[in-house]
Amino acid sequence: MSRVGLREWLAIAPVIASGRLSRYGNGDGGPLTRFETAFSESFDVKHVLTTSSGTGALIAALVAAGIGPGDEVLVPAYTWIATAAAPLAVGAVPVLVEIDQTLTIDPADILRKITPNTRAIIPVHMANMVCDMDSIMRIAREHGLLVIEDACQAVGLSYKGRRAGTIGDIGAFSFNQFKNISIGEGGAIVTNDDHFFARARMYHDIGSVFRGHLDNANEPLLPGINMKASQIQGAMLNVQLKKLDPMVRRMRRRYDALSRILEDGGELHVGPHNDRANAAGLHVIFDSEEEAKSFAARNSRGVYRLHDSSRHVYTFWQPILEQRAIHPKMNPFAWAERKIDYSPNACPRSLDILKRTCRIGLGENYPLPLMQYFARKMARQNAAPERNLVPTPGIS
Repeated sequence: MSRVGLREWLAIAPVIASGRLSRYGNGDGGPLTRFETAFSESFDVKHVLTTSSGTGALIAALVAAGIGPGDEVLVPAYTWIATAAAPLAVGAVPVLVEIDQTLTIDPADILRKITPNTRAIIPVHMANMVCDMDSIMRIAREHGLLVIEDACQAVGLSYKGRRAGTIGDIGAFSFNQFKNISIGEGGAIVTNDDHFFARARMYHDIGSVFRGHLDNANEPLLPGINMKASQIQGAMLNVQLKKLDPMVRRMRRRYDALSRILEDGGELHVGPHNDRANAAGLHVIFDSEEEAKSFAARNSRGVYRLHDSSRHVYTFWQPILEQRAIHPKMNPFAWAERKIDYSPNACPRSLDILKRTCRIGLGENYPLPLMQYFARKMARQNAAPERNLVPTPGIS
C-alpha cells in the first residue's frame, strides 16, 4: 500500500485555509476536479467520478447500469464482502462464482452460473491479481451482460496494456487505508459511457437535482444519496496519484525477483497470473491445507494463508448467507425469480484453493535486497521444514 506523509499534509493545508472543503462551489472545481482530470488522462478513460468510498462506487456503478430488483449479478466467492453486498443495495441478488488458481473469478464457472435473470458480472482484481478480462468480456458480449469491474484491490495495475477497471462497462476503485492509493477512505467510478456517468453522478449526490451546471446527458433526474468526496480527499488524491506508478513499478520488480527465487528453489509452486508480464501480486499454492498452514506459521509476518482472512471468504458473509435485509419488505431475495444457493458447499473449489494458498507480501516500501533475503530464507525453510522448529518472522 502507499504511505501517507508530509506531502499529503502540505497539500491539505491550503484547502483547509481556503474554507472551501465541499465538492461544489469551488470555481475551477478545486483539487477533486484536478484529480479526476489527471486520473482520466493516466488511465485513458473518459469519465471519472470521485466518491466517498469504494463500496459507494460499486453501488453507484450498479445504479448507473440500471441493475435492480429481479436481476442476478455474478460475483466471485473470494472478495471483500462489499462486492456481494452492493447488488443487494440496489435490489438485485449476488450469485457466487468459483475462483481459479489466479485467485480471480473463473470464466468457466461464469458460464455455468448464467441464467435468464443474469444482468451483470462483477470481476474482482483481487489482491493485485488481475482477472482474465479477455474471456470475461467475450462471455459478457455473447450473453448480453454488463461488466462492472471491481478494481478496488488493484488500483494502477494493468491487464495486457490496459488499466484494470477501465476494460468493462464501468469500473470501481477504492482509496481506503489498505489500497494502492491510500487516503483513509475514498473511491472512484470510471466509464466511457456518457449516460452511465450522468446516472452515477446524480445518484452519488442527492443535491444534483439542483445543480443546473451539470450535464445529465439527457437522462431524467433521479433521487440519489450522498456519496460525495471532499476537497480534502481530492488534495490527498493528487499527491497519491503521483506516487502510484512508481509504487507499481517497485511491486513489479519485487514480484519478478521474489517469484524467481521461490521458483528456483524447486519446492514452491508460485501461483499463476492472467497477465504474468504485469504481475504485482505473489501467492504460492501447496498440495495440502496442512502444508499451507505450516508455511504461514514459519513466516508469521508478510505471509498468510488466504482462508485465514475470513472476511474475504464467502462462507463468513453471514448476513448474505442468511439472506437478511434492512427490512423484510425491502429484501431483494423476495424479489428474485428463483432461490439462490448460499450453502457452505456452493463454491467448493474456491474453498479448496484458499485453504492451500498463501499470499506473500512484496514489501514494496522496503529495500529490494532485504526482500530477496527473506525470499531465499522462505525457500530454504520450505525445502527443509523439519530443521526450522521455531517460526521465523518475515517482513510485511
